[in-house]
Parts: sequence; structure tokens; C-alpha cells
Amino acid sequence: MLMACNRFSTDVDIRWNELASIPDTVGFAGSYAGVVNDVLIVAGGANFPDGGAPWKGAKKIWYDDVFILEKGDNNWKRLGHLPQPAGYGVSITWKDGLIIAGGGNAKKHLTAVWYLQYEDKQIVFQSLPDLPQPIANACGIVLADVLYIMGGTTSPTAVSSEHNFWALDLNQPDKGWQTLEAWPGPSRMLAVAAKADDELFLFSGAQLAGGKRTYLKDAYSYHPKTGWRSVASLPQSIVAAPSPAYTHHHQILVFGGDDGTLANQKEPDLVKHPGFSKVIWSYDVETNDWKQVSILPDFPSVTAPFVYWNNQLVIPGGEIKPSVRTTRVLSGTIIQKKQ
Repeated sequence: MLMACNRFSTDVDIRWNELASIPDTVGFAGSYAGVVNDVLIVAGGANFPDGGAPWKGAKKIWYDDVFILEKGDNNWKRLGHLPQPAGYGVSITWKDGLIIAGGGNAKKHLTAVWYLQYEDKQIVFQSLPDLPQPIANACGIVLADVLYIMGGTTSPTAVSSEHNFWALDLNQPDKGWQTLEAWPGPSRMLAVAAKADDELFLFSGAQLAGGKRTYLKDAYSYHPKTGWRSVASLPQSIVAAPSPAYTHHHQILVFGGDDGTLANQKEPDLVKHPGFSKVIWSYDVETNDWKQVSILPDFPSVTAPFVYWNNQLVIPGGEIKPSVRTTRVLSGTIIQKKQ
């Protein structure tokens, strides 16, 4: 179903469409996702299977299902299970496999890091060194074959966010994780990671202190040789926007997120709730500024991963209103480039 055609910037258009829906009655937030040997994978995550909400006593359930979508297929297939039910970790495509790091479930946050590959129609798990401590709600990126993990929380009952910055050389994993100097701003969770050229970027997120969230707009870049520097702050918060963000030439695109305007609603009216931000922001690496460049289709997702697959911008599942999941797999195709 064709949804919309939106121009972002002066040189590219995006046509929004949908891939086959995740085969579930409710959908999942906090899933891991990526590309393994040209196959799209979505795994794990959590939902409220009765369609309820936590403020009404509904119980949140975590899953271990692994779904795959092959090129040309119109339906997802269930193909095995994660080592345990989990969600809200970091997931990044690297080479011919998918890295999933940390996350958590109802009982605990996790230190496990796995490298998933697709061989002989099966998912194969290879273990990588455990994280220095349990972490969920973090963000991460691979830059020059080094996996970086930033922020998050250490337990389901955490009342504060973390200020951690860890690095693992994927070509020499036996050397283990390095703890590096963190960004100069406050601790955070549910931030967005990105990369462009030889730098990584950390955008927004929410600081958790004393159990209270503060929605952040600050942004930073990191170069392995020169360290951290502040870059232009965002016009609005983009908490839990799909991560990692997508880089197109010198533009980094961030899709929606929670801007915090309705964050103080203890029991949201889900009928009237407008959903999360539809704004697509672009950070220009060359000019160090932000622009609103387009909008997403109605009810965009937060706490969803971003994947680039088959020349498509893919956002699978996620949360479209507080506690409300979606089975939709949003797909954007770049259709035009001006000269």
C-alpha cells in the first residue's frame, strides 16, 4: 500500500510504503533487527498481549521469536529463537551478520552480546565478549569495525541513567571491551546513535535521575583520534527514535521520536493521544545545523530499530502510542535525486 511521497532536503525524495506486517496480533516494541546475508531479521521485543496498559495493571511480556523476511517474499517466517526472551538492546548490522548487545526482560538487564548469521536456512549464534555491566535502553554504532555502546539503564528498576561509553574491536574481540571517556553532557537512555565519515554521533535521549526523566536536545560527535565535541543541539527531543539513524551523504536523518510534550500524562487517553512526533530531522554534518525536512506517515514508531535493507529505509514494529504496539513494517525508498 503506497502511503506518501515526501521530499526531504533539496536533492532526494522518499516514497513511504509498507512491507509485510510482523506475524503477531499485537506487535512488538524494543525488537532487535538487522540484515544477515541479505535477509531481514526482526527478533525479540515486548508487548502487552491483552492490549492493555501498565497503568491499568496489564502485564508486559518479553519474547524470543526470530522472524525473517527474504527478498521477494510477501510473508515473514519464524525461524528459531533468541537465547532468551529479551528486548530494548542494541542491534547493528555488521558485515554479513547482526550484532545484538544487551537489552533486558522482566527479571533483569543483560550483558550478553551475540553475532547472528544465517546459514543453511538456520540462524547461527556466535557469542562475543559480555558487556562490562548489564545494560538496556542504550544506543550503539559500529565505526571502523569497532562497536560502541552509549548510555542506557542497568536494571528494570533503575532510577538513574548511565554515562557509559564502551568500545569493542570486532576484529580483535578477545581483547574485550574498553571503557572510554564519555561525552561531556549528562547521562542518558533511549538516545540515537549515528555515524558519518570517520565520526560517530550521539543525539538527544532522556536523562533519568531519581526516577524522573528529563528530555534532552543536546548532541555530540566523537572521533577516535580527537575525542568528543559538542555539535548543534536539536530543535526538539527525539527520545527513543529509531536507531541507528540513517546517513545519506552529509545528512543524518532522524525519524520521529518522543519530543516529551505529553510525557507528564500518567494515564494517557489513548483514543485522543496523537501519537509520537512525525517530524524527520536532518543534521547536516558539513554545516552543523538541523532542518525539518519531511514527515513520516501517521503514527510513527518509537523504541523501534532502524535497518537499511534492499535499498529501503526500514522501521519494523515499535510503539505508536504509550503501551500500544504495531505490526506495521514501514519502508521508505529514495526515488529521486536532483542534479
